Amino acid sequence: MENKRKNGFVLILVITAMAVIGVEMFALAGVAKIMLFQSDMAYLQACQRNLVASGLAWAKRNIQNKSSEAFDKTIELDVAEMNIRSSTLGVTMSIPTDDEPEVQINTSCSRRRRTLRSDGKHRIEL
Repeated sequence: MENKRKNGFVLILVITAMAVIGVEMFALAGVAKIMLFQSDMAYLQACQRNLVASGLAWAKRNIQNKSSEAFDKTIELDVAEMNIRSSTLGVTMSIPTDDEPEVQINTSCSRRRRTLRSDGKHRIEL
């Protein structure tokens, strides 16, 4: 009779251990999902900063070269060499009326189901 009680006790311990492991797996899956979201957002923000910096560098070079055909229209730059999937970069330069020309930079980059877009005006110091 004692043997049956020990077997029942061990069975209860095994079932309890499986339940605890299931709860831990559920909690770890939630934490992993949060970490994935945060790493995706960090990647997208870094890509966005790189796109804006590239747009500013391109605009500064074209303003210094006095390339007038690039003013007052949006130029879609090729960002394939940057190796950022699903990304676009548009630059619109305004005709400089004062010492600091203004540039509108529109960026978009995607990763999985998230898309990060930005539209910002920047002044370029010559």
